[in-house]
Amino acid sequence: MLSARIRIAARLLAVAALAALTAGCFQPMYAERNDGTPGLREKLMGVELPPISKPNASREARVGVEIRNALAFKLYGSATGMPPTHRLDIRFTTSRSSLIVSTATGLPTSENLGIDAQYNLIDVATGKSVVTGSTFSRVSYDMPGSYQRFSRTRAVRDAEDRAANEIAENITTRLASFFTAGT
Repeated sequence: MLSARIRIAARLLAVAALAALTAGCFQPMYAERNDGTPGLREKLMGVELPPISKPNASREARVGVEIRNALAFKLYGSATGMPPTHRLDIRFTTSRSSLIVSTATGLPTSENLGIDAQYNLIDVATGKSVVTGSTFSRVSYDMPGSYQRFSRTRAVRDAEDRAANEIAENITTRLASFFTAGT
C-alpha cells in the first residue's frame, strides 16, 4: 500500500518537473517580440490583398468584396497594411442547394450556401508561392414565405456574409500558422 503511494508521488513529481522545464517554451502567438524580429501582427500587416476577380455587378463580385474586406479587417485590424512583403491571391466559387421544399408552394424553405475558396500566398521579393491551400464554408438559412421577396433576398445576403467571414477566418488562421511556424 505504501509503495503504491510512493510510486504515484514519484510520477506526479516527474510530471511536475517536466512541466517546469517546458514552461518557458510557451509564447502567445500574437505577443510582441523582444528580440527585434517582427511579430505576427506586423507580418500579417505586410500581406497585400488585391481585388478578387469576378464579373462586375454580379452576386459573386459582392461576395468577393465581402471576403476581401473581412480579410483586411482580420489582417490589419483598424490600421492599414504596411509595405507589402507578400501578396494573397484568392479564387472562389459559390453554390446553393435546397434543403427543404414546401409541398404547398414548391418553393424552398431552407437552403445551404457554399463557398469553396483557393488561396495562394506569394512572396513579393522572389515571386514564389510560399503557401497554397483551399478552404470552404457551408451555411444554412431559412427562406421566409413566398410573398416576402425582400426577406428572401436578405436571408441569402446574410448567409453570403457569414460564409465570407468564415472563409476569411480560415485563411487568416492558416496565414498566422505560416508566419509563426514557417510551415
